Amino acid sequence: MFYLSFFLPLLLFSAYGESAPVYDAPYSPIFTDKSVYSWTDKIKITIVSPSWNADKFSIDSIGNLDSHPIKVSTSEHSLKSYKLTETDVNSGIFTGEVILTGFAHDADGDGDVDTIPKTTGHGPTNGFLESERDSAVTISFEFADGLVLTESVPVSWNLGTISFSKDVFFLDESVVVRVIDFDMNLNPEMLDVIPIHLFSNSDIAGIEVNAVETSESSGSFIATISTSQKSPSSGNRLYVLPGDEIFVKYEDHTLPKPFSHNDHLEINSLAKVDSSIPYVERLSILQPTFSDGVGDGLELISSDSQIQIVGSVKNNHELKQKFVYLFQVKTHDNYVESISWIQGDLLSYQELDVSRSWIPKLPGKYIVETFVWNSIEDPNALSDWTSVVVSVE
Repeated sequence: MFYLSFFLPLLLFSAYGESAPVYDAPYSPIFTDKSVYSWTDKIKITIVSPSWNADKFSIDSIGNLDSHPIKVSTSEHSLKSYKLTETDVNSGIFTGEVILTGFAHDADGDGDVDTIPKTTGHGPTNGFLESERDSAVTISFEFADGLVLTESVPVSWNLGTISFSKDVFFLDESVVVRVIDFDMNLNPEMLDVIPIHLFSNSDIAGIEVNAVETSESSGSFIATISTSQKSPSSGNRLYVLPGDEIFVKYEDHTLPKPFSHNDHLEINSLAKVDSSIPYVERLSILQPTFSDGVGDGLELISSDSQIQIVGSVKNNHELKQKFVYLFQVKTHDNYVESISWIQGDLLSYQELDVSRSWIPKLPGKYIVETFVWNSIEDPNALSDWTSVVVSVE
């Protein structure tokens, strides 16, 4: 009889844990899957509460009792008596989800509101809760009569970022752009899309394409485009020439403090597009020749007379190529007397003669050098340089 009376309270506690939690040791920590949430995130809630494992042979629930409710709330909205369910029989671990629905706001700048704010649901996975930009979500659980345990997590907007997957892309290679903006994960149960604008030096109008979220709630978006110098920009194809820079911009309309709700910011990045052919193999040049004003070749060059230095350049590949052709004249002791250049484009396999005038000031020997680069600002040699010594009478 003594043994029966000793074990009876333990048996009753095991069978009716939900109505008799351990008051003296309120072990029931509340966890969330993130430390900070954006305004339209999904919050995954876990409460570890062995005391509320009422029946070790079935799946229990907590929070939906008026006497011991779970409340999920922001400053102005609340889900009351929200039910969480046990992860497995006898686990004592209870989980649920609540989706934040933000507030009415045009998140992509197209003039339309992109959110559907609402507060509804009873759990464990059908809850929707309105939230502001700078707020917090508080989860409270009345573990026992008069004993309420709470956990709060902040809600805030984030500054978006945009980048190319590489600094340099080759022509006809796919160009990949990544945008990270957690605030544009507007529906955490489906893939969202955001618009971005790409353009190049050769097509400043460019194209607008959609970047697609990599998974349902990642907040990371990818856009893949092709490049071509043979076809105009269209759809996901951008017209570029070798040596062009390509630019991408994204307008962030969900900015954190100190920006206001209605502010927006243009986020930019750039990369370069080039031919896969090595620079020095793209063009070829010949040693310069010399002619008079009407184009006749000169065998004798006189001082104080105007002559033409004539160069020849050839495009060695099928791609259109920008170039800068430089003429440099030096005296026999390497003093630079004259330097000039011509810039332009060469079509596929095109050959072109270019010339610059020069008036030698004094008789003597001169060194005439020619170079061909891709640009003045960021020079890369497109061919070997040439040098010829001339005598001036």
